[in-house]
Amino acid sequence: MVAENTESSIVDVSLLADEITLDEALDALDPLRHLRNQDDPSDHILLVPTQPRSVKNQCISLTFPSPSPERSATAIQITLRLDASPGCGGIAWPAGEVLSNYITLRGEQFCHAKTVLELGSGTGLVGLVAGALGGHVWITDQAPLLGIMRDNVIINNLQSFVNVAELNWGEKVPSYIPRPDIILAADCVYYEPAFPLLVNTLSELSEERTEILFCYKKRRKADKRFFALLKKQFNWREVDDDPNRESYAREAISLLVLTKRTAIGCV
Repeated sequence: MVAENTESSIVDVSLLADEITLDEALDALDPLRHLRNQDDPSDHILLVPTQPRSVKNQCISLTFPSPSPERSATAIQITLRLDASPGCGGIAWPAGEVLSNYITLRGEQFCHAKTVLELGSGTGLVGLVAGALGGHVWITDQAPLLGIMRDNVIINNLQSFVNVAELNWGEKVPSYIPRPDIILAADCVYYEPAFPLLVNTLSELSEERTEILFCYKKRRKADKRFFALLKKQFNWREVDDDPNRESYAREAISLLVLTKRTAIGCV
């Protein structure tokens, strides 16, 4: 990530390009490498909850803080099978953990008995956490990722709470997928040709009352095109009640609440 400098200076563009390429390659090998960097010992706020990460046969275990610590509730633990062969969606990415952590902090009342839909689920992490919080959840993605999502639902014994469905952005939403009360999306801004498709699907699924949590990591200037398209149909604001916000903001990760704009001509 290279910050823009408004002061006049001489910049070697080729060096910047090399730095971005190297950073993206390292992120692909270890998406959470920045989040584990604690260069400042006084920085005691951890972006990802302190946890031993057990990696065995391409599996990881993630533990999120109890949503009701005063009641001594059990922390939420999710086991994920990872498989990069279908593409980048088959591994865990930082924005997914940020969003999972946030909805856990919101507590069971946030998801309980509500219809929750996750877009671009990949491994299904965020939707699995929503299911563990008592939501009626649909995790969705393209066909190559359905198998890994189904495996992760079974591994976590969430078959009663989490459904798996194919949903291709830009195509008509299947009739069997219910209209959600909550839409969750993490790390969905990465492929520029899909930007208008994602906006169209968000619009088709949502109403003005729908709560949409959208978490993404700023990687390229092309991201601005996505938000130029998004603002035609949605308003948004930064989440301001997350105690970890300052920490993940340093890693260019933003967590937004989207609200669908009122249609022109509607009362």
